[in-house]
Amino acid sequence: MTEQSPRPLPVDLTEEGAVRGFFAVDPRSDVPPYSQLRRRVIEARGRGTLAPGTRLPPVRRLAIWLDLAPNTVAKAYRELEAAGVIETRGRSGSFVRAASDAEERALALTREYLKTLRGLGLTAREGRSLLDRVLEEDAPG
Repeated sequence: MTEQSPRPLPVDLTEEGAVRGFFAVDPRSDVPPYSQLRRRVIEARGRGTLAPGTRLPPVRRLAIWLDLAPNTVAKAYRELEAAGVIETRGRSGSFVRAASDAEERALALTREYLKTLRGLGLTAREGRSLLDRVLEEDAPG
């Protein structure tokens, strides 16, 4: 029998304290707040912490809770929707979408790539640099 790591528990997105910790945005970071927020949602969906169908807090409420401008949160939500990570259902709000089979397979391959990099003594940053190099070589020119 193989030992599996426990699945993270879903976060309660109706409580300000939980949301503040979950979506923590570092105002001192060089990464723009909307990008930090976008990344947090993508990572949480990948880990299973934000399950498909989870309703995200409304833009204005999340902006207040995180002390961000509503336009910042709205930009993150728009980019997440464009990437297929969330969907907006009119007045019902924004919800986490399930990853497609292709996304799931790509995620599994990416995790395997990261594991291989670490086995070779390389960092994720070095792996990203290698991937960028391959993508540049593959770009139509």
